Amino acid sequence: MSFSDALKGGKFLITTDVVPHKGTGVSKMLSRVDSLLGKVDAVNVADLPSSAMRASSFSIALLLMKRGLEPILQMTCRDRNRLALQADLLGAYILGIKNILALTGDEMELSDDLKAKPVFDLDSIGLLKAARKLEKGYDLADNPLRGSPKFCMGAVLDPGAEPIEPEIERMQQKVKAGAEFFQTQPIFDTRVFFKFLEKVGKLEVPILGGILLLKSAKMAQFMNENVPGVSIPEDFTHQMKKTEDPVQTSIQIASGIIEQIRGVCGGVHIMTVNWENKVPMVLKSAGLRTY
Repeated sequence: MSFSDALKGGKFLITTDVVPHKGTGVSKMLSRVDSLLGKVDAVNVADLPSSAMRASSFSIALLLMKRGLEPILQMTCRDRNRLALQADLLGAYILGIKNILALTGDEMELSDDLKAKPVFDLDSIGLLKAARKLEKGYDLADNPLRGSPKFCMGAVLDPGAEPIEPEIERMQQKVKAGAEFFQTQPIFDTRVFFKFLEKVGKLEVPILGGILLLKSAKMAQFMNENVPGVSIPEDFTHQMKKTEDPVQTSIQIASGIIEQIRGVCGGVHIMTVNWENKVPMVLKSAGLRTY
């Protein structure tokens, strides 16, 4: 079953991610993602996260497809103007990539190359609208296409944003622009997530709760201090600091969060930070799927 079919069928969705390397060495990454085959519905391929140069997300998406995994191609507006974004949308469809996650993109201040210039010709809402117009057979300049694509379009949201009202408004705008699913920023304080859902009310499209695999107490502290909208409870930081088995503790924390939110959302999106092969362990611990 394709990701789009699973989405339309109301299935509890499980997605995860892979981040292309800075370089051409992909063998270790591919060996890790092989563990995901048959266990997740789709795999996000990150598009230059943190504004850092990495290998093309297109190349990794194609490699995933060859291995039997269905990619969700992240596409950021930061690095390309509307011509390039539309060209890449068409190119993705021609190559068989139909799932797109529309992102505005991180600011350049995070980049490891501060000489790089941002574009931001469109934002994520503009990209969603562009994709839907291409589906109707026209580009943004109203020029007709020779053959039109059909996408499954997603977007992101931050349930921990403060204030939350502008985030909910943008969420509604994204749905109106064509978003069919959402993946959230990492959820650690489930009370914040539940409060967000109460304010949203009836869900128009599935929300996949973001689950980040913590690797260390240092990572937790860094995120608390540097990632807006993410608040990691002190208890989790303490657990990671005292544990003799960081992998198992991380899995326990992640599966515990999943168990709390699984009844109120349409799925989960597990962010691995190069721990792709730990995802099956998380799923088993959370009782989502058995193999």
